[in-house]
Amino acid sequence: MKRAKDEAKLFFRIDEVSRITQLERRVIEKWEKEFSFLHAGQTGSGQKIFRQRDLDIILRLKELLVKEGLTLAGAKRQIEAEFERRPGEPLHPDRLKKALVEVRDGLQDIASLLGKKSKKL
Repeated sequence: MKRAKDEAKLFFRIDEVSRITQLERRVIEKWEKEFSFLHAGQTGSGQKIFRQRDLDIILRLKELLVKEGLTLAGAKRQIEAEFERRPGEPLHPDRLKKALVEVRDGLQDIASLLGKKSKKL
């Protein structure tokens, strides 16, 4: 049940990643330096955070290295092949424009709501 909750999160602190993957923090930090496709961010307080995609990559790396016995180089090639960005279907320019207009309108609505709230304070 806890795993389902973890999957709904957008960001994970390094201690959470360590708990979920059952890897030591130093191993995760070493992999982050070794593999350019792992991108930890930082909070305002300087704490490392990982995205869901990074967590998925770390779990797959563990599987490749521990269970399948690949070398770091072999695991790197496999991860790059599996997590490579695949181009989506090209959008028709009219559909793209419509989507961008909807996003703009939504952002303008949010901005106006925030403006109204700040005036009340």
